[in-house]
This record gives sequence, structure tokens and C-alpha cells, in this order.
Amino acid sequence: MSTRSNEWSVPETELFTQIRETLDAASEAVLATVVDVEGSAYRRPGAKMLLEPDGGGAGSITAGCLEDEVRKLANDVLEAGEPRIETWDLTGDNDVWGMGVGCNGVITVLLEPLDESFRPVAAARERGENIGVVTTLDGDLPVGTRAVYRPGSGFDDDAFPAWFRSELTETVERFVEHGTSDTLHVKHADETVEVFIDGVRASPELVVFGSGHDVQSVVELAKLVDFRVTVVAFRGGQANSDRFPRADDVVSASPRDVGAIRKWSNDNYAVVMTHNFVDDQLTLLELLETAVPYIGLMGPGKRFDEMLEDFDEEGITISEDDRDRIFTPIGLSLGGDTPYQIAFSIVAELLAVSNDRTPQHLSRRAGPIHERREVATE
Repeated sequence: MSTRSNEWSVPETELFTQIRETLDAASEAVLATVVDVEGSAYRRPGAKMLLEPDGGGAGSITAGCLEDEVRKLANDVLEAGEPRIETWDLTGDNDVWGMGVGCNGVITVLLEPLDESFRPVAAARERGENIGVVTTLDGDLPVGTRAVYRPGSGFDDDAFPAWFRSELTETVERFVEHGTSDTLHVKHADETVEVFIDGVRASPELVVFGSGHDVQSVVELAKLVDFRVTVVAFRGGQANSDRFPRADDVVSASPRDVGAIRKWSNDNYAVVMTHNFVDDQLTLLELLETAVPYIGLMGPGKRFDEMLEDFDEEGITISEDDRDRIFTPIGLSLGGDTPYQIAFSIVAELLAVSNDRTPQHLSRRAGPIHERREVATE
């Protein structure tokens, strides 16, 4: 039995790690997953929570509105050894738990004993692999029947009949592409199957160029919001994992080697904070040759203007499209100037770009806080 305490606010990456560790230890636990939401809710479909019989666990599915109730049901699920689906309607005027709740929607949760069928999901998440997970909620197949879909190669096994896999392939592809999760009804002949499709995407990667003390706060905050973080030091002696213990990786390179550090993609984000004008110039040029959608450059606007003047003298032209990828001065205008305040502004900007959002006060946002992306099946 686990001795870990409740860790409800851990990043998703750590939640999946704890799921894998629980499986490795063959410990009893229940996995609770939000499979449907109507109206407003703190978390959207796909949110997960690990519940252990000794009171430990990790993750959250609401802001505390349902956690105690879910925990009681989890004990029943463990005792029965079978999945269970529960729906809570929090839209009424009646105050069920004796206090106001923060949600105002209908929330449906799948509670299931954690078993080996979820191991491929946890393993893929830790490997940085994007996958689709299809779990039955109603129909001829038992509740909780699960299959993993890998883009480009299809379903892992034949847990579902051939017609079912064929019917879902294009839909699951889209769910994985957009990182969408939702409950759908799949119809075939006279049969209807209710399934939860979970597009599980790997965490985006942030690569921070620099080895100064201010790098540590950026690394720490980026990890808390679920970025995988690599620190690149241009001075070999500074490329020490003990110096940046929260980073996933610490490497040594030269600015001209930046393009060869990895296979860059639009899931990579870069922050350049070497505080060395020449290193920053060379790093910027290398990054512009990649598909990175965000290049945050530390320093005032005047410093960047000087870079552009140098580039112009060398006959190097920065296109408008490339200019749109360069964010300098880096970060959002939050008014702080301490290392953590600056790091907050940088990571907040990163989140906005990676989530395709324009930063604004939520009080001035029209429509729902969470994006409603419709990905329907035929």
C-alpha cells in the first residue's frame, strides 16, 4: 500500500509517472477520468485523478467540488473490482454538499480499477508519444474495454471488432491531432456503442539556451505547467544536471550546433537567454532555420534592433513570417522584475502561444474559458 500523500496539483506528466509506478508496484488504485461535461466545469473531458486506498493519490478532476465523493465511490469500485460511471448534476439550485460549488455543469466520470490495460498509455506519455485511447462506456462490449491507437500504425490489438476499428480510425486521428477528449456514440447497423476517446498528446518541449541563475526559475515554472525542459549551455562547465535539477536534460553545445541538437518541430519552443550578444545572434539564426513556432529572446527591444542592423550589414534578411516567431522583449507585461516574476511572464507567454491564445483578462473574454473543439464522428 502506498505511503505517498495527496498530490492533487501535480503536473500531468507527474500524474502519468505515478500511474506507471503504481502499476509497477502492482498496488491497488482507481483511475477516475472525466468523460463528459455539459455546461461549465473546472476541468474538461480527459482530466484524470489517481486514487489509492490509503488516501494517497494524485491529480484532480474538479476544484474540490467532487473529490471527497469520488474517493468514497473509489473504495466501492475497488471492492467490486469493476468500472463504474457516475454523473453529477451541479446546475440545480439545491446545495447538495452544504456549500456553494465552483462548477455549474453536468460532469460524468469513469472510475475504474487501474490495471495493465492502461500501461501502454502511461508508457507512451513518458516516451513523448502522441496516442489515442478508446474506452467503452456502454454497448455490447464490457464497460472499460480499452484499445490504444497509434497514428500511422493503427490500433494496438483487436480488443474491438474490425468494423469498430475501421469506423473510428479517422475520428481518433483527429482527436490525437488536436489533443481532444470526448464521449461519442458510434452507430453500425442496429448497434450503438458509447465510447470515450482520449487524445493523449505528449507535453510540448521547451529548450532554454543559457546557464545563468535566471534560467532556473524559468525551468521550474515551465515544468509545473507541463513542459518538458532541456537546458542548453554554451559553456561546457555549466552543462551540469546538478545546476538545473528540475530540467529533463542538460546538454552542452555551441551556437552553431543548435540545429543539430534535435529534430526540431512545431512542438518545440525556445527561450534564448544567454546574455551574450553574439551567442544570441547565432542561436537566433539557427533557430530560424527550424520549425519552432516560438523563439523568446531575452533583452530590450533596442538590443534586438542592433541585431537586425548587424544582420542587414551581413546581407541577412529576416522575413515577416520569421519575425512573427520572435518574441522580444520576451514575456507578457505583468509588471514584475524579480527572477520569478520575470519567469512567470515568460512562461505565461509560452502557454498562450502553445495554446493558440491571445492573452487577456478572463473577465473580458466572451464565451467559455475552455475551448470547445468539435471533433465529430460520422
